[in-house]
Amino acid sequence: MRPPLTYGLTFAAAVVSTLMLVACGKPPGGPPPAAGTPEVGIVTVQPQRVAITTELPGRTVPFLIADVRPQVGGIVKSRKFREGSDVKAGEALYQIDPATYKATYDSNVAALAKAEASLGTTRLKAERYRELVAIKAVSQQDYDDAAASLRQGEADVAAARANVETSRINLAYARIDAPISGRIGKSSVTPGALVTASQSSALATIQQLDPIYVDVTQPSAAMLQLRQAMARGDLQKSGANAAKVRLQLEDGSTYALEGKLEFSDVTVDQNTGAITLRAVFPNPDAILLPGMYVRAVLQEGEKEQALLVPQQAVSRDGAGKPTAYVVDSQNKLQRRALETERAIGDQWLVRSGLQAGDKLVVDGQQRAAPGVAVKTVQWSPKPKTGTDTASAAPAGHAGAAN
Repeated sequence: MRPPLTYGLTFAAAVVSTLMLVACGKPPGGPPPAAGTPEVGIVTVQPQRVAITTELPGRTVPFLIADVRPQVGGIVKSRKFREGSDVKAGEALYQIDPATYKATYDSNVAALAKAEASLGTTRLKAERYRELVAIKAVSQQDYDDAAASLRQGEADVAAARANVETSRINLAYARIDAPISGRIGKSSVTPGALVTASQSSALATIQQLDPIYVDVTQPSAAMLQLRQAMARGDLQKSGANAAKVRLQLEDGSTYALEGKLEFSDVTVDQNTGAITLRAVFPNPDAILLPGMYVRAVLQEGEKEQALLVPQQAVSRDGAGKPTAYVVDSQNKLQRRALETERAIGDQWLVRSGLQAGDKLVVDGQQRAAPGVAVKTVQWSPKPKTGTDTASAAPAGHAGAAN
């Protein structure tokens, strides 16, 4: 057992050590002092001209579409196309048994010949009576009867010709041709099926896929905001580029060919509050099929003095509002409240809170606090690799560091 004197010496030594640490301003167990001035990566904010685009959802729609239906009834004798193939306008698709229509046509042709023969006799009689009535050889009544018979004969010939033309048309309708050029789908009937004139169900459907339409919807509120921005001068019209449209496909890839905006609807859908925009795209390889979901990228306008900053430079405060740090002329940090408009790629388009020439902190915010003196180095984005998703900032963003 340790003597009481030993305990007293140990306690006294501990008290003296504590008093020495307090006198030096270093409480026991405290963290070591920070080593040097913190370093942050910055870019100098510079205005630039930026094309303002918007992504809108849409669906592909055939440029032309036609349902093939019979215009006369009968038994289908043959189908002359391969399902899923491309057909030309006027190409034969189906053949309906033409026997009854051929017989009707021949009968009407014979009736026309009979009417024409009868008309010849009636015309000669009327011409003779006209000469005889002039010399009072026949009565005026006999001449009037002959003239009326001539007019009736001419009407009979005209009616017979019309019957011949009708039967000829019906005979031609027994062969069902493609009304447009395009790709034909599956057939709903096979040879031997009975079809009727103007039936509700289509025999097949033809769709023209090159070019192809893309119908997209835009909220009417967004359209009003765009017009107000242009009225304020925040945006300028894009000129010839305004009609150009790009497509993002369902798998996230970009469609290689560029489209053109055709028109904007003039009516707002009461159920969705949106208007429809239609663009047309070339589709030579039939990559775009009717009914596909796509996202169209339209250029709304151009902002002359746009301020774009990397997204990693912007954080959120407790209220969820965007903030960022800038370095002032004394190399001290200042915290700025920002107002952002939209994301463009991996950057934010800033409406207010920053000015041209501001030194924006992009890297090192975890050590940042208002009023802290820092050392600045120029920040540059990492180059893209197969696994790295960082994007290079547009030219004009990286400035000289102190």
